[in-house]
Amino acid sequence: MRRIWIALGLGLVLFTLGAAAFQWTSEKKDKPRDRSHRDVAGMVMLQDESPVSGAVVKLKNLRNLQVRSFITQTDGKYVFQNLSSSVDFELKAEFKGMASATKALTIYDTRLDPVINLKLEPAKK
Repeated sequence: MRRIWIALGLGLVLFTLGAAAFQWTSEKKDKPRDRSHRDVAGMVMLQDESPVSGAVVKLKNLRNLQVRSFITQTDGKYVFQNLSSSVDFELKAEFKGMASATKALTIYDTRLDPVINLKLEPAKK
């Protein structure tokens, strides 16, 4: 009986040492993120800061003047993905005769996931 307890104790010690040596974890090793691309996101709001559903957000590439657009969902959020970090962009929102001020996303903004919220204002005549 004593041999069984010694064998179990020795087995437990070896198992513990083996687990510590291999450092079993369920975490994945993430690769560093590619800094040449970034995603911009934000929310389109009215003056009272309520979200706007159906607003058109335009993203203008200032290098080639290409314009991409996104229509906001019920939560007023938008996102543009895989934008080059070496290009300047302009963002603007429009909705039912209202427009936001134009916001810039420049190459000097080094955030990988910048958040740029756009507030709609009545159109100036």
